[in-house]
Amino acid sequence: MFLRTMLATALISTVPLASASPESAKATFKNAAGAEVGHADLVQANDGVLIKLTLKGLPPGGHAFHVHAVGKCEAPFTTAGGHFNPQSHKHGIMASGGAHAGDMPNLHIPASGELSLEVLNPAVTLAKGAPNSLFKPDGTALVIHATVDDYKSDPAGNAGDRIACAGVEP
Repeated sequence: MFLRTMLATALISTVPLASASPESAKATFKNAAGAEVGHADLVQANDGVLIKLTLKGLPPGGHAFHVHAVGKCEAPFTTAGGHFNPQSHKHGIMASGGAHAGDMPNLHIPASGELSLEVLNPAVTLAKGAPNSLFKPDGTALVIHATVDDYKSDPAGNAGDRIACAGVEP
């Protein structure tokens, strides 16, 4: 009996307790006219946050995709602030010393204007209170730009105007 009790206690102590942090989040993309152009489901993974995108009605071609530092999406989306950058790094996936936490690969929208894909961002988390949490007091937003990110020009990769924005919500 004592051994079973000890084993049960050991097993219980190794099971993580439910945290106050959400395991998932969502975001709805709107264009400058206020029309819905897609959504994202965000899921906490072991190595970062998996962002599952479904987009429609966007112009074909390459578009920069970033996490921005403020969860406010009022056209022309400058209210979303700059890129999410809690470690104060230079911009760009090719930057020496690391990129902004909000820097992600470019999206390539086909002629149909519709795209579904998954992107893993290893530099962010959904854990509330963490320095790189998407749930900071001012929130965060996912932003799609008019042109591609060159992955090196600071502070924003010469990505052009912001054409769609989605505030991240639990």
